[in-house]
Amino acid sequence: MADLTHTISRPVLKISTDQHAWEEDEIVTEYPLTIFLNDEEFATIVCTPADLEEMVIGFLAAEGAIKQYDEIKQLTIDEAQGFAYVDLHQKTQLSQSFFSKRRITSCCGKSRQSFYFFSDARTAKPVEGTTTITPAQGIRLMQELQSTSEIHRQTGGVHNAALCTPDGPVLQYSDIGRHNALDKIYGECLRKGISTQDKILVFSGRISSEVLLKAAKIGAGIILSKSAPTELALQLAEELNITAVGFVRNGKMNVYTHAQRIQLDERETAD
Repeated sequence: MADLTHTISRPVLKISTDQHAWEEDEIVTEYPLTIFLNDEEFATIVCTPADLEEMVIGFLAAEGAIKQYDEIKQLTIDEAQGFAYVDLHQKTQLSQSFFSKRRITSCCGKSRQSFYFFSDARTAKPVEGTTTITPAQGIRLMQELQSTSEIHRQTGGVHNAALCTPDGPVLQYSDIGRHNALDKIYGECLRKGISTQDKILVFSGRISSEVLLKAAKIGAGIILSKSAPTELALQLAEELNITAVGFVRNGKMNVYTHAQRIQLDERETAD
Protein backbone atom coordinates (compact mmCIF):
# COMPACT_ATOMS: atom_id res chain seq x y z
CA MET A 1 0.00 0.00 0.00
CA ALA A 2 1.36 3.41 -0.93
CA ASP A 3 2.07 5.91 1.79
CA LEU A 4 -0.34 8.57 0.61
CA THR A 5 0.95 11.44 2.69
CA HIS A 6 -0.48 14.90 2.03
CA THR A 7 2.79 16.64 2.91
CA ILE A 8 6.46 15.85 3.26
CA SER A 9 9.03 17.55 5.48
CA ARG A 10 12.00 19.13 3.70
CA PRO A 11 14.95 21.35 4.69
CA VAL A 12 14.51 24.89 3.36
CA LEU A 13 16.89 27.83 3.50
CA LYS A 14 14.75 30.71 4.76
CA ILE A 15 16.10 34.17 4.10
CA SER A 16 14.93 37.55 5.37
CA THR A 17 16.51 40.99 5.09
CA ASP A 18 18.62 40.55 8.22
CA GLN A 19 19.08 36.78 8.70
CA HIS A 20 18.97 33.33 7.16
CA ALA A 21 18.66 29.79 8.50
CA TRP A 22 17.93 26.25 7.44
CA GLU A 23 14.59 25.00 8.78
CA GLU A 24 12.27 22.05 8.23
CA ASP A 25 9.22 22.99 6.18
CA GLU A 26 6.10 21.06 5.12
CA ILE A 27 5.70 20.71 1.35
CA VAL A 28 2.47 19.56 -0.29
CA THR A 29 2.69 16.33 -2.31
CA GLU A 30 1.40 15.53 -5.82
CA TYR A 31 -0.12 12.18 -6.76
CA PRO A 32 -1.04 11.03 -10.29
CA LEU A 33 -4.21 8.93 -10.46
CA THR A 34 -5.13 7.24 -13.74
CA ILE A 35 -8.82 6.46 -14.19
CA PHE A 36 -9.89 3.42 -16.21
CA LEU A 37 -13.53 3.52 -17.26
CA ASN A 38 -14.96 0.15 -18.35
CA ASP A 39 -11.38 -1.11 -18.85
CA GLU A 40 -10.44 1.85 -21.07
CA GLU A 41 -7.91 4.47 -19.97
CA PHE A 42 -9.95 7.64 -19.46
CA ALA A 43 -7.80 10.30 -17.78
CA THR A 44 -4.87 10.90 -15.47
CA ILE A 45 -5.43 13.50 -12.75
CA VAL A 46 -2.62 14.98 -10.69
CA CYS A 47 -4.06 15.62 -7.25
CA THR A 48 -3.62 15.63 -3.50
CA PRO A 49 -3.77 11.97 -2.38
CA ALA A 50 -6.93 12.21 -0.29
CA ASP A 51 -10.64 11.66 -0.86
CA LEU A 52 -9.89 9.93 -4.15
CA GLU A 53 -13.23 8.15 -4.53
CA GLU A 54 -15.14 11.40 -4.15
CA MET A 55 -12.89 13.07 -6.73
CA VAL A 56 -13.29 10.25 -9.28
CA ILE A 57 -17.09 10.24 -8.92
CA GLY A 58 -17.31 14.01 -9.22
CA PHE A 59 -14.94 14.12 -12.18
CA LEU A 60 -16.92 11.49 -14.09
CA ALA A 61 -20.16 13.37 -13.42
CA ALA A 62 -18.67 16.70 -14.46
CA GLU A 63 -17.40 15.15 -17.70
CA GLY A 64 -20.79 13.65 -18.51
CA ALA A 65 -19.72 10.02 -18.13
CA ILE A 66 -22.35 9.50 -15.40
CA LYS A 67 -25.35 11.43 -14.12
CA GLN A 68 -26.06 9.52 -10.92
CA TYR A 69 -23.89 7.64 -8.45
CA ASP A 70 -25.91 4.44 -8.89
CA GLU A 71 -24.71 4.19 -12.50
CA ILE A 72 -21.39 2.98 -11.06
CA LYS A 73 -21.28 -0.79 -10.67
CA GLN A 74 -17.87 -0.88 -8.99
CA LEU A 75 -15.16 1.61 -8.11
CA THR A 76 -11.78 0.30 -6.98
CA ILE A 77 -8.69 2.37 -6.23
CA ASP A 78 -5.21 0.83 -6.30
CA GLU A 79 -3.36 3.40 -4.24
CA ALA A 80 0.04 1.71 -4.62
CA GLN A 81 -0.10 1.82 -8.43
CA GLY A 82 -2.09 5.04 -8.75
CA PHE A 83 -5.02 3.52 -10.64
CA ALA A 84 -8.79 3.93 -10.27
CA TYR A 85 -10.95 1.28 -11.94
CA VAL A 86 -14.57 2.22 -12.62
CA ASP A 87 -17.11 -0.19 -14.06
CA LEU A 88 -20.52 1.16 -15.07
CA HIS A 89 -23.71 -0.86 -15.21
CA GLN A 90 -24.02 0.23 -18.82
CA LYS A 91 -21.36 1.20 -21.29
CA THR A 92 -20.99 4.94 -21.65
CA GLN A 93 -22.60 6.40 -24.77
CA LEU A 94 -20.06 9.19 -25.06
CA SER A 95 -18.19 9.48 -28.32
CA GLN A 96 -14.63 8.22 -28.02
CA SER A 97 -13.51 11.27 -30.00
CA PHE A 98 -14.59 13.39 -27.04
CA PHE A 99 -12.71 11.32 -24.51
CA SER A 100 -9.32 10.20 -25.74
CA LYS A 101 -6.52 9.58 -23.25
CA ARG A 102 -5.43 12.77 -21.58
CA ARG A 103 -3.54 14.07 -18.59
CA ILE A 104 -5.21 16.46 -16.17
CA THR A 105 -2.46 18.42 -14.46
CA SER A 106 -2.61 20.25 -11.17
CA CYS A 107 -1.84 23.55 -12.88
CA CYS A 108 -4.30 26.08 -14.20
CA GLY A 109 -3.14 26.34 -17.81
CA LYS A 110 -4.38 25.04 -21.15
CA SER A 111 -4.02 21.35 -20.27
CA ARG A 112 -7.77 20.99 -19.88
CA GLN A 113 -9.11 23.61 -22.24
CA SER A 114 -8.62 21.45 -25.34
CA PHE A 115 -11.45 19.13 -24.37
CA TYR A 116 -13.62 20.33 -21.53
CA PHE A 117 -16.14 22.12 -23.74
CA PHE A 118 -17.22 18.81 -25.27
CA SER A 119 -19.26 17.74 -22.24
CA ASP A 120 -20.46 21.11 -21.02
CA ALA A 121 -23.63 21.27 -23.12
CA ARG A 122 -24.64 17.93 -21.59
CA THR A 123 -23.92 18.78 -17.96
CA ALA A 124 -24.00 22.57 -17.37
CA LYS A 125 -27.55 23.92 -17.09
CA PRO A 126 -28.89 27.24 -15.72
CA VAL A 127 -29.13 27.11 -11.93
CA GLU A 128 -32.55 27.45 -10.35
CA GLY A 129 -31.52 28.03 -6.74
CA THR A 130 -32.98 31.01 -4.88
CA THR A 131 -30.83 30.94 -1.74
CA THR A 132 -29.68 34.39 -0.61
CA ILE A 133 -26.97 35.54 1.78
CA THR A 134 -25.94 38.77 3.43
CA PRO A 135 -22.47 40.23 2.91
CA ALA A 136 -21.64 39.41 6.53
CA GLN A 137 -22.54 35.76 5.97
CA GLY A 138 -20.39 35.59 2.84
CA ILE A 139 -17.38 37.11 4.59
CA ARG A 140 -17.77 34.72 7.52
CA LEU A 141 -18.00 31.68 5.23
CA MET A 142 -14.76 32.68 3.52
CA GLN A 143 -13.02 33.17 6.85
CA GLU A 144 -14.15 29.72 8.00
CA LEU A 145 -12.93 28.12 4.76
CA GLN A 146 -9.42 29.48 5.18
CA SER A 147 -9.12 28.95 8.92
CA THR A 148 -10.25 25.30 9.01
CA SER A 149 -7.91 23.85 6.35
CA GLU A 150 -5.05 22.18 8.20
CA ILE A 151 -3.06 21.33 5.05
CA HIS A 152 -3.34 24.92 3.85
CA ARG A 153 -1.98 26.18 7.16
CA GLN A 154 0.92 23.72 6.94
CA THR A 155 1.92 24.32 3.32
CA GLY A 156 0.00 27.18 1.69
CA GLY A 157 0.06 24.94 -1.39
CA VAL A 158 -3.54 23.83 -1.85
CA HIS A 159 -6.88 25.24 -2.92
CA ASN A 160 -9.83 24.97 -0.57
CA ALA A 161 -13.47 24.58 -1.52
CA ALA A 162 -16.60 24.17 0.58
CA LEU A 163 -20.28 23.57 -0.05
CA CYS A 164 -22.20 25.70 2.43
CA THR A 165 -25.54 26.91 3.63
CA PRO A 166 -25.74 30.55 4.74
CA ASP A 167 -25.04 29.30 8.27
CA GLY A 168 -21.90 27.28 7.62
CA PRO A 169 -20.08 24.55 5.65
CA VAL A 170 -21.65 21.21 4.79
CA LEU A 171 -18.62 19.72 2.99
CA GLN A 172 -15.07 20.96 2.64
CA TYR A 173 -12.08 19.63 0.66
CA SER A 174 -8.54 20.70 -0.19
CA ASP A 175 -6.41 19.80 -3.20
CA ILE A 176 -3.45 21.06 -5.20
CA GLY A 177 -5.85 21.29 -8.14
CA ARG A 178 -8.73 23.71 -7.70
CA HIS A 179 -10.88 21.65 -10.09
CA ASN A 180 -10.16 18.53 -8.02
CA ALA A 181 -11.44 20.17 -4.84
CA LEU A 182 -14.73 20.95 -6.58
CA ASP A 183 -14.94 17.43 -8.03
CA LYS A 184 -14.56 16.01 -4.52
CA ILE A 185 -17.53 18.08 -3.39
CA TYR A 186 -19.59 16.97 -6.39
CA GLY A 187 -18.67 13.31 -5.90
CA GLU A 188 -19.58 13.26 -2.23
CA CYS A 189 -22.91 14.96 -2.95
CA LEU A 190 -23.74 12.30 -5.53
CA ARG A 191 -22.61 9.47 -3.28
CA LYS A 192 -24.48 10.68 -0.19
CA GLY A 193 -27.50 12.17 -1.96
CA ILE A 194 -26.76 15.67 -0.62
CA SER A 195 -28.88 18.36 -2.27
CA THR A 196 -26.87 21.16 -3.87
CA GLN A 197 -29.70 23.36 -5.17
CA ASP A 198 -29.92 25.49 -2.03
CA LYS A 199 -26.19 25.66 -1.39
CA ILE A 200 -23.26 28.06 -1.83
CA LEU A 201 -19.77 27.28 -3.13
CA VAL A 202 -16.95 28.98 -1.27
CA PHE A 203 -13.65 28.79 -3.09
CA SER A 204 -10.07 29.95 -2.55
CA GLY A 205 -8.97 30.23 -6.20
CA ARG A 206 -9.90 32.57 -8.99
CA ILE A 207 -13.21 32.05 -10.78
CA SER A 208 -12.18 30.83 -14.22
CA SER A 209 -14.60 29.64 -16.88
CA GLU A 210 -13.91 26.04 -15.88
CA VAL A 211 -14.61 26.75 -12.23
CA LEU A 212 -17.84 28.53 -13.12
CA LEU A 213 -18.93 25.57 -15.23
CA LYS A 214 -18.15 23.24 -12.32
CA ALA A 215 -20.42 25.37 -10.13
CA ALA A 216 -23.19 25.08 -12.71
CA LYS A 217 -22.79 21.32 -12.94
CA ILE A 218 -22.87 21.02 -9.15
CA GLY A 219 -25.96 23.26 -9.13
CA ALA A 220 -24.92 25.95 -6.65
CA GLY A 221 -26.42 29.38 -7.34
CA ILE A 222 -23.75 31.40 -5.53
CA ILE A 223 -19.98 31.10 -5.77
CA LEU A 224 -17.76 33.11 -3.43
CA SER A 225 -14.05 33.47 -4.16
CA LYS A 226 -11.28 35.32 -2.40
CA SER A 227 -9.71 35.96 -5.81
CA ALA A 228 -10.69 37.45 -9.18
CA PRO A 229 -13.02 36.20 -11.92
CA THR A 230 -12.27 36.08 -15.64
CA GLU A 231 -14.46 37.78 -18.22
CA LEU A 232 -15.51 34.48 -19.82
CA ALA A 233 -16.48 33.16 -16.39
CA LEU A 234 -18.72 36.17 -15.83
CA GLN A 235 -20.35 35.77 -19.25
CA LEU A 236 -21.12 32.16 -18.34
CA ALA A 237 -22.37 33.21 -14.90
CA GLU A 238 -24.84 35.61 -16.52
CA GLU A 239 -26.11 32.88 -18.85
CA LEU A 240 -26.23 30.15 -16.19
CA ASN A 241 -27.95 32.27 -13.51
CA ILE A 242 -25.06 32.10 -11.03
CA THR A 243 -24.15 34.85 -8.59
CA ALA A 244 -20.37 35.30 -8.93
CA VAL A 245 -18.68 37.11 -6.05
CA GLY A 246 -14.94 37.79 -5.99
CA PHE A 247 -12.32 39.38 -3.76
CA VAL A 248 -14.08 38.24 -0.57
CA ARG A 249 -11.41 39.41 1.84
CA ASN A 250 -10.71 42.08 4.45
CA GLY A 251 -14.41 42.65 5.06
CA LYS A 252 -15.14 43.44 1.39
CA MET A 253 -16.46 41.72 -1.74
CA ASN A 254 -17.26 42.41 -5.40
CA VAL A 255 -20.58 41.11 -6.73
CA TYR A 256 -20.35 40.67 -10.50
CA THR A 257 -23.51 38.86 -11.61
CA HIS A 258 -27.07 38.21 -10.39
CA ALA A 259 -26.71 40.48 -7.37
CA GLN A 260 -30.29 39.77 -6.28
CA ARG A 261 -28.99 36.84 -4.21
CA ILE A 262 -26.95 39.20 -2.01
CA GLN A 263 -29.24 40.75 0.58
CA LEU A 264 -28.44 44.36 1.38
CA ASP A 265 -30.24 46.37 4.04
CA GLU A 266 -31.44 49.87 3.23
CA ARG A 267 -28.35 51.51 4.69
CA GLU A 268 -25.98 49.33 2.67
CA THR A 269 -27.98 49.94 -0.53
CA ALA A 270 -27.85 53.70 0.00
CA ASP A 271 -24.08 53.52 0.60
